[in-house]
Amino acid sequence: EILVPNAAHGTNPATATMCGYSVKEIPTLENGDVDVDALKAAVGPQTAGLMLTNPSTLGVFERNIEQIAKIIHQAGGLLYYDGANLNAILGKIRPGDMGFDVIHSNLHKTFSTPHGGGGPGSGAVGVSARLKPFLPLPMVTKDANNYRWLTEKDCPQSIGTLSAFMGNAGVLLRAYVYMRLLGREGMTRVAEFSTLNANYMMAQLKKRGFETAIPNRYASHEFIITVKKQAKELHVSAMDFAKRLLDKGYHAPTTYFPLLVPECLLIEPTETEAKEILDGFIEALVEIQREAETDAEMLHGAPYTMPVRRLDDVLAAKQLDLAWGMNHPEQ
Repeated sequence: EILVPNAAHGTNPATATMCGYSVKEIPTLENGDVDVDALKAAVGPQTAGLMLTNPSTLGVFERNIEQIAKIIHQAGGLLYYDGANLNAILGKIRPGDMGFDVIHSNLHKTFSTPHGGGGPGSGAVGVSARLKPFLPLPMVTKDANNYRWLTEKDCPQSIGTLSAFMGNAGVLLRAYVYMRLLGREGMTRVAEFSTLNANYMMAQLKKRGFETAIPNRYASHEFIITVKKQAKELHVSAMDFAKRLLDKGYHAPTTYFPLLVPECLLIEPTETEAKEILDGFIEALVEIQREAETDAEMLHGAPYTMPVRRLDDVLAAKQLDLAWGMNHPEQ
C-alpha cells in the first residue's frame, strides 16, 4: 500500500496504481501540514511507502517532515520524494537530509528542460545509499582512470536491465550543464529568488484584497489565491480570471489545483522574472477584479485576443490531438 497526502498531484496515486499498489489518502490540516495523527493510524505492515512533495502543492514547507520520515521508516516503508517543488530548497536542504529514500526530479520545473507538448522528457531518479544495490542496469563506474559498464555480476541485487532508457538522454545532459553553469551559489540563488518572488506577490495581492489559501504562513516558491468569494458574490470563477489574464498578456497559472482549495489559482512566478513583470501580473489581477465587480459578463466571454477561445475540455480529454492543425487543414 502506498500512502499519498490529499494535497498531492494526481500523478502520485496514478503512478502507484499503475505499479500495482493500492493507494490510501492521508488528510492535510488547515495549516497545510500533513495530519501526522492520521498518518500514524494509517501505517502498518502493509505500508510500502509514502509519496510526498516538500514544499507541498499548497505552497508551504512540511514542518513535520522528520517525524513523518520516522513514522514511515518504523513501519518498514520508504519515503518517496516528488521533486516538483525542488526550486524552493535548492542549496538549502537536500531531500536525503529530510529522510527521503527515493527522489524523481522534475527537470522541466527546476533545471530548464523542455516540457510543452509532452517533452522530450527524462526520468532523473536518485536513491539513498541503502537502495543503490537495487538500481537498474546499465550503469557506469570508474576504476582508477577508466570508465566501464557495470554488469549483473557487479550488481547481483540489481532489478535488472531496462529494455529502454528512462527518457531522452539529451535532456539529462542539458539539465546537467545548467546545474554546472549555475554552480552551488547559483542554485542557492534559485531558491532564494523564487521564494522571494512568490512571497512578494502573495503579500501584494493580499494587500489588494485577494484571499490566500493559507494566510498565516510564508509561501515557498509558489502560493495559492482563492476567488471563492468572487464566485459566490460576483458569479465569476477562477477559470474566468485565468482566461481574462490571457487578454492582459499573461500566461494563466494553474487553476483548480490542488483540489483542496475551491476556485483557486496556483501562482508560481519562478526565479527568473523581473519585479516589473511581477507587478504587471499583480495589476492585471486587480484590473480583472474591477471588471468582475462592474461587468462580470466581460470575464465570462474571455479571452478575446486569442485565436482559440474556450475549449471543450471534455472533448479535448477524450480526443487527444496535439497536431490538430496539421490533421485538419481545411479548418
